[in-house]
Amino acid sequence: MPKKKKTTKTPTNEADSTYLLKIVIYILLGMLWLRFSEPFHIGLFTFTAFPIGLIIALLFIRNDHFAIDRKIEYPLVIIATILSFFLESGIII
Repeated sequence: MPKKKKTTKTPTNEADSTYLLKIVIYILLGMLWLRFSEPFHIGLFTFTAFPIGLIIALLFIRNDHFAIDRKIEYPLVIIATILSFFLESGIII
């Protein structure tokens, strides 16, 4: 008698709407900056803002259940953060 093939469902399949929602949330988190009223200096560096959304998004991506999309999500969040800082199109707290 031949052996039966085991068919298991892989947890990497997620709905397209779920994936799109995750991407939109990561872009919005990447655009979240904590801006300071007065810049402060540490050594030679001057800080006018802190990317709080980038830190939160990177933590979410690191702990994501579907780890297959990390190579897309990391650059997406970083690009959204950089663009929102220089274009000042982000959310300002």
